[in-house]
Amino acid sequence: MTFPRIASGRQLAAAVLGCCLLLPGAALAQSGKTLKFIPEADLRILDPIVTTAYITRNYGYMVFDVLLAVDEKFQIQPQMLEKYEVSADKITYTFTLRDGLKFHDGAPVRSADCIASIERWAKRDVFGQKLGDLTDSWTAVNAKTFRLKLKKPFPYVLDALAKPSSNVPFIMPERMAKTDASTPVTESIGSGPFKFVKAEWVPGNKVVFVKNADYVPRKEAPSWGAGGKVAKVDRVEWIYIPDSATAAAALNAGEVDWWQQMPPDLIPLLAKNKDVKIENTDPLGSIGLLRFNHLQPPFNNVKLREAVLAVVNQNDYAIAIAGDPKNGKPCASFFTCGTPLANSAGSTVLTGKRDFERAKALVKESGYKGEKVIILDATDQPIVHSQALVTADLLKKIGINAELAASDWGTVITRRASKEPVEKGGWSILHTWFVGPDIVSPALNSPLRGAGEKSWFGWPNDPKLEELRDKWFDAPTLADQKKAAEELQLQGWKTIPYIPTAQLIIPTAYRSNIPGIIKSPVTFLWNVEKK
Repeated sequence: MTFPRIASGRQLAAAVLGCCLLLPGAALAQSGKTLKFIPEADLRILDPIVTTAYITRNYGYMVFDVLLAVDEKFQIQPQMLEKYEVSADKITYTFTLRDGLKFHDGAPVRSADCIASIERWAKRDVFGQKLGDLTDSWTAVNAKTFRLKLKKPFPYVLDALAKPSSNVPFIMPERMAKTDASTPVTESIGSGPFKFVKAEWVPGNKVVFVKNADYVPRKEAPSWGAGGKVAKVDRVEWIYIPDSATAAAALNAGEVDWWQQMPPDLIPLLAKNKDVKIENTDPLGSIGLLRFNHLQPPFNNVKLREAVLAVVNQNDYAIAIAGDPKNGKPCASFFTCGTPLANSAGSTVLTGKRDFERAKALVKESGYKGEKVIILDATDQPIVHSQALVTADLLKKIGINAELAASDWGTVITRRASKEPVEKGGWSILHTWFVGPDIVSPALNSPLRGAGEKSWFGWPNDPKLEELRDKWFDAPTLADQKKAAEELQLQGWKTIPYIPTAQLIIPTAYRSNIPGIIKSPVTFLWNVEKK
């Protein structure tokens, strides 16, 4: 992983918690081999390369596998690979697949599949794009061995291929990986520990996976995304329950086994149940953010972005999201607080006293004429919804005509791809969050890119950001990298591609008969039992 190697109230809930709830669809008969899981959102997109949405990333980890993975000590470990070798001049990397790798349709995993998958991923991913720029060629030596030749040495090759979160370089069959990188794949065939049961997929209700009996796990103990991916249940059902009170009642009654993300204000209610465990399984936490649409008015004007920055108070967002200072705190850095590149360069623009009069003056200077501003609001996603409410209130106070576009998260992650003006279905502000590892460095921080329409949703165009990002990649020592990160952050506060809103912990809740949950920034469902 990049950063360790940097040198080279809910009253309704109280009323229903004691009730037995019948979920939509078929009766949920309990089985020691079926895990019923409430995911963070509704699954809409089955291609983890065309979207960075975490719900699709998590689906990807069920179905697909990766060449390399990061363990809990932040070390890169082989996963699908038996071994890899690096030439003395650091130009050539040779990879060899381990035995027993098969796709869900029975076909063996080949070098050609790996090459096509990595090349497609490299067209979309923020880290992959950098690797792609420095790639001279990928070639298949034989069915199990393939080779990367670089244009010049790049010490982050393995870090890129072991990237643990969106976009993950999952391996697909060559026929799927040959799909245009901007066009979602239509099949769901991987080589991972679970198979997706497309016939039972009911968008807005349920996603079903079954154990892949042909999967050969590694021998090592599981550790984050590395080690043995042992499916210890025969079937996993993702039950989408957008209403938090309903979800809490289902978990309390034992009708579901695990609730991935629960709102903190429901902790006291569920904590009364001795059969329910509540804990934080993410050691780094997540970062909330306010993302501007830089392509369309009014936030293509930096003065409007400065106006919003002048009135943001991270404590407001932290409390709105987490409900308790123990679970949310300010983090005035573009890099995850508590990691090596986090810094305070230029951060007084966010940590200083809020200045509503200055903000109003900036709004006036910008030439803003009261145009409608659309804030995407996922009402089924508490992290997003709470941020959107805070932002809408702030914008109205400084004279911006803000309107919440309420929908579910699945709709938001579709609409955010629109580059149209708001009157044609576009948007002005998007709220989301990134798990800590996704923004620990310039290599991984996709919302900090300034590459225009090649950038992450919002599409800021800032050549200086790109120049400083390249400078970070070329920095030879940790001290040099820290200095480059500070320069990049200073530029970020000038052009404001986004505003970090808070660092937060999102608790998970599960029944006490569900051991084996892996503590990791990503939710993995292998190694989980049901007793």
